[in-house]
Amino acid sequence: MTVVCVPDPNARELLGTLPDEVEVIVWDGEGEKPERLAETVFWVPQVEDSTNLAGKFAAMPKLEVTQLTSAGVEDILKHVPDGVTLCSARGVHGSAVAELVLAVVLATLRRLPHFGEAQRQGRWDPMEADDLRDKRVLIIGAGDLGEQTARRLRSFDAVPVLVAHTARDGIHATSELPDLLPEADVVVLTVPLTAETTGLVDAEFLSQMPDGALLVNVARGKVVDTSALLAELTSGRLRAALDVMEPEPLPADHPLWNAPNLIITPHAAGSIAQSGPRAFALVNAQVRRYVAGEDLVNVVKGGH
Repeated sequence: MTVVCVPDPNARELLGTLPDEVEVIVWDGEGEKPERLAETVFWVPQVEDSTNLAGKFAAMPKLEVTQLTSAGVEDILKHVPDGVTLCSARGVHGSAVAELVLAVVLATLRRLPHFGEAQRQGRWDPMEADDLRDKRVLIIGAGDLGEQTARRLRSFDAVPVLVAHTARDGIHATSELPDLLPEADVVVLTVPLTAETTGLVDAEFLSQMPDGALLVNVARGKVVDTSALLAELTSGRLRAALDVMEPEPLPADHPLWNAPNLIITPHAAGSIAQSGPRAFALVNAQVRRYVAGEDLVNVVKGGH
């Protein structure tokens, strides 16, 4: 019998029908351990679980596969024991996140925050806006999310420019950023959080963006130096839209809340009604691959 562990009863329901030789147990990683936990070979943790990971892995000594329901792996990667395959949910949430990028870019260019405030005040206040046509959008992070964002931008006649750590066909290297940033109308961050991307967007980076440019962060908060960004926003030189920030949750008295030219969404890019069903459709397919002895997809570490 193949024992699969999921984090809650809702996850079990979303997982759907599996082969007869699969037994599904539920454990949220805390509290009383269910029977057969020690026999678990396939584990689906809570979303972005980062607490007592060593203890959780120790409770499942026969574990062979850890399947995440998020694309980000930085919280768990270093804790995964040797011999355990780690898989991400790459591709599951990309469309939703890319839509939010498009939404905040359009909202900023079309001055929706201004018109929203005027509406609340009962004030008729026309203002000239802008559109996406011919805008040069620098997308830093050329994975699934970057590609999905670029595809949507092209449909609005924008000009996406993809950037990755290493250059390849049609994609620039991060070493080229000093030449690319001054030409960017919009900069979108879709990179994973690594040692190289932590603090990537610092005061020097921001200073190379042209006046009035828009920074959109749907990556991780630590990619951006918050103090440096606040200085640019407060001066009125740059605009920003942040779905992720440092720290999270953002304290009520944090100056970002009152910064001008800023749209904040509370790490909500992937929070849509279909995110759970889509994630567990991937989990179901992965379990079936595992049982059949087939190669898994989205392998980040290991090689089952």
